[in-house]
Amino acid sequence: MSFRIASSPHQHNQKTTSQLMLWVVIAALPAIAVQSYLFSYGVLVQLALAITTAWASEALVLMMRHKTILPRLKDHSALVTAVLLAVSIPAYAPWWLVVIGTAFAIIIVKQLYGGLGFNLFNPAMAAYVLLLIAFPVQMTQWLPPASLHQHALGPLDAFCAVFSQVSCQGISLEQLRQGIDGITMATPLDTVRTDLSMGLNLPESFEKPVFQSGIGVGWFWLNLAWLLGGLILLQQKVIQWRIPLSVLGSLACCSLIAWLLNPDTNLSPLFQLFSGASMLAAFFIATDPVSASTTAKGRIYYGILIGALVFVIRSFGGYPDAFAFAILLANMSVPLIDYYTRPRTYGHKAQKGRS
Repeated sequence: MSFRIASSPHQHNQKTTSQLMLWVVIAALPAIAVQSYLFSYGVLVQLALAITTAWASEALVLMMRHKTILPRLKDHSALVTAVLLAVSIPAYAPWWLVVIGTAFAIIIVKQLYGGLGFNLFNPAMAAYVLLLIAFPVQMTQWLPPASLHQHALGPLDAFCAVFSQVSCQGISLEQLRQGIDGITMATPLDTVRTDLSMGLNLPESFEKPVFQSGIGVGWFWLNLAWLLGGLILLQQKVIQWRIPLSVLGSLACCSLIAWLLNPDTNLSPLFQLFSGASMLAAFFIATDPVSASTTAKGRIYYGILIGALVFVIRSFGGYPDAFAFAILLANMSVPLIDYYTRPRTYGHKAQKGRS
């Protein structure tokens, strides 16, 4: 008998890596369906482009490294990266945006470091930050939800809009971003940030049609769908509770304190938790078994750090939704977190400064 040491991800259950990754995709299906309904068929076009690019990029690098291709493609890690990146970008972003991002995630962030189990950063979030910094205009052109659309789009319109930025009916992307009142719309978090910078307070900002009962139209239901998917992952023991609970708890506590101090300029905990990518990041991205902390206590500190960073960046930074930056910063902190939260070896006394 031989003892084989394998790279991460390590999971204490009977599922293989391929099964774990497939469960992530399955759990994401309800949210993908809701997002497609809210933002039309462009979401599906982006998914198809991202998945195709991810598989092609992975196969190309594996061929150059003289590795067997099919078994490694069947671990579905590239599929998960493609799905998470595709749902994070605007539905009608130009086709080359998702292609560049997915290729960067697979070739540079994942394969350049040795493949699955060796990447220091979450590939999808590293690619997202690259696209956000390099192409800020294209990455912030979200369409209003379906209930606020001025123009109805079919599957063929979505295909044309992604590849030419103009629908088959000749409607430009800027026209597609206009709501039923003819006003160009942004995401709820971006709308709030812009209004606060212009001297408005939150009650005045919430009078806009993109909001409903203090929560952005559509985004509340989208986050509920990601929450449902996260509960599926917990039930299947694909992820553990420590990271998502710590992320959401930290964000909620920071938001609650600020909101109680000044509710006119600080978003409520409910708004913070059910806007942007809160549930997606907490359950599907921060829990990445490769780039996240590996110790029990470390996962809690890791989640708390992400939640606190998200609140700080959302409140004082230049980007409305801060999860990508927060997760990458936390990824850099993982070696230090794991070092100081290593469990004590049986029979040894705990050293000062370690748990």
